[in-house]
Amino acid sequence: MKRAGVLLFAAVPVIVTASVYVLAPHESDAGRAGPDLSAAYRSQSAEDAKGARDAKVRAESAEDDEVVADRPAGLAAPAKKELAQQLVASAENSTLDWRSAYGYVEDIGDGQGYTAGIIGFCTGTHDLLTLVERYTEAHPGNGLARYLPALRAVDGTDSHRGLDPGFTAAWKAEAALPAFQKAQDQERDRVYFDPAVRLAKLDGLGALGQFVYYDAMVFHGPGTNATSFYGLREHALQEADSPAEGGSEKAYLDAFLDIRRAAMKTRKADIDTSRVDTAQRRFLYDGNLDLRTPLVWQVYGETYKVP
Repeated sequence: MKRAGVLLFAAVPVIVTASVYVLAPHESDAGRAGPDLSAAYRSQSAEDAKGARDAKVRAESAEDDEVVADRPAGLAAPAKKELAQQLVASAENSTLDWRSAYGYVEDIGDGQGYTAGIIGFCTGTHDLLTLVERYTEAHPGNGLARYLPALRAVDGTDSHRGLDPGFTAAWKAEAALPAFQKAQDQERDRVYFDPAVRLAKLDGLGALGQFVYYDAMVFHGPGTNATSFYGLREHALQEADSPAEGGSEKAYLDAFLDIRRAAMKTRKADIDTSRVDTAQRRFLYDGNLDLRTPLVWQVYGETYKVP
């Protein structure tokens, strides 16, 4: 049976809230004056309902935590996490040396402003702004702090207004500092890696499936529309049962990759989809659901190997 159309987020469970009926006092004597208690009853009922909802969120989150804790480490194991960064870097920066990308910054003409750093934070998609805001909270007076007003102004656009000509040089200079490198790592994990791996484990996926989710989260963003990660996952769950639902892991991932590839084509009809076609799909068809090494794959015509 296919999953109904409900979005399940990694950290925020979906809650079905029951209706709350309030019995308000009625007037048995029309001529009798007295306080109107209905508003107080409604207020108390709303508080009770909110308390019940909050308790259910905590309970369901705790249950999910137990499920995730019982799963093998998968992509979260140090060696597999390193491999995941190499795989992403081959597609994002055409290198296996993902650490060399801390100082990367350029406008690649995709309508999202400047793309920068190890995961492709963008000035037009809010994640770069959030990174710099969080970094500045911990390190006031850093070399990027003076660009915060401009970053807020261009957020959601491809504009460079207020950023040129100094922003790219400031990014590269700051990226040489261990503190900013650590900040990039933490934001990558908080926004992309940890939620993707957690949700993949809840869906019963192994290391390859966890990487498939992670790479999709990086490329499409953690949004809920049809071409963002959560929308892609929801579509896939309508097409095939996940392993957690008793379905075939290979069949589910095959459906997910089909849907993802189609979503990539909506961005640009002639977009290169080799990160799916000759990397992730190759691993899947080889039956490498645990993402075992050695690995060989191609992205943009280049061959990469991890022994």
